[in-house]
Amino acid sequence: MKSKWILLLLIALASFIMFGCKKKIDAALEPTGEPVKEPAEETAETGEDTSEKQTGETAENQTAESASDTASTAAYEGRSIVYMTRDISPEGLIRIYEALGREAAGRVGIKVHMGEPGGDNYLKPDLIKDLVLSVGGTFVDCNTAYGGRRATTAMHLQAAEDHGFTAYISVDILDEEEAVSLPVKDGKHLKEVLVGSHFEDYDFFIVLSHFKGHEMGGFGGAIKNMSIGFSSAKGKNLIHNAGLRDTNSWLMGGYVQDHFLESMAEAAKTIADALGDNVLYINVMNNLSIDCDCNARPAAPEMDDIGILASLNPVALDKACVDHIYTADEEKSAALRNRIEFKNGTHTLDYAEEIGFGSQEYELVMIDD
Repeated sequence: MKSKWILLLLIALASFIMFGCKKKIDAALEPTGEPVKEPAEETAETGEDTSEKQTGETAENQTAESASDTASTAAYEGRSIVYMTRDISPEGLIRIYEALGREAAGRVGIKVHMGEPGGDNYLKPDLIKDLVLSVGGTFVDCNTAYGGRRATTAMHLQAAEDHGFTAYISVDILDEEEAVSLPVKDGKHLKEVLVGSHFEDYDFFIVLSHFKGHEMGGFGGAIKNMSIGFSSAKGKNLIHNAGLRDTNSWLMGGYVQDHFLESMAEAAKTIADALGDNVLYINVMNNLSIDCDCNARPAAPEMDDIGILASLNPVALDKACVDHIYTADEEKSAALRNRIEFKNGTHTLDYAEEIGFGSQEYELVMIDD
């Protein structure tokens, strides 16, 4: 009798345990609304985790999407995107143009400095011609205000030919037929910007700048290439003299440095506002002399080449280039850093941001594989 009761007790206990386990199993199998994470697959031979590996083709296809996602995030957080490649080549230039996602359409002007005769640091046609040809562009620039061998249209065109620019693409000197006035809104120094009259003949501009030092601005990049570069001789004088005179009296001194820097920012913003979305900016950081390409005898570069950077915000673009100077080899970059600081060059960026031209905050996106 005793053994019978023990047997019944064991049967009851087993039923209780099985019932409890079933409830736990059912609960475990019940949907939770969360995706089930599959275990990582392993290769049969190596045991290597391949769940997050991509083929070269897949990674390449996702490059533009990743850059776009980064751009969207940065824009939401108030930062501009600056794209960069270390590849200073025709192919690298085209890839960084494409990364910007803004098509140069219609009649396209390529605003480039074609180099003062005697100097050799300017952007070479062999580097940039493939990009220009791909968009059906025309090299454009304006005559100088300081004399030299690009002070007239005839001399400027001769310099362009001597430096190889006309061998591939046509060249247009924007102020060959004087200038047109763009009014400056709420300018502290300038009331107008005098740009070459051919400015109105173009639908889109690529501001293609050789980033380097500059005898007056501390550095020359997108803002300098846009403000001084698009301006006629009188327009250049107005910027150098901070709106006070349209003569080249600034060559003899007597101007206020910070006012000149602020005038560059005002002029560049005025031109950018006139163009709207029909412009983009590319800076090439090679041949990094402390001197401008307008110098017939520039100092030899002491720094290593850095790369090509591009953005839709010229303020962030120039800021990123300046940052690269300051993070480069300390000894090699010393002369260029001294030039920037001696001329208070970064004040241009500070004032540009102050007047709403663009933020200096940026997200750097490398496009190299």
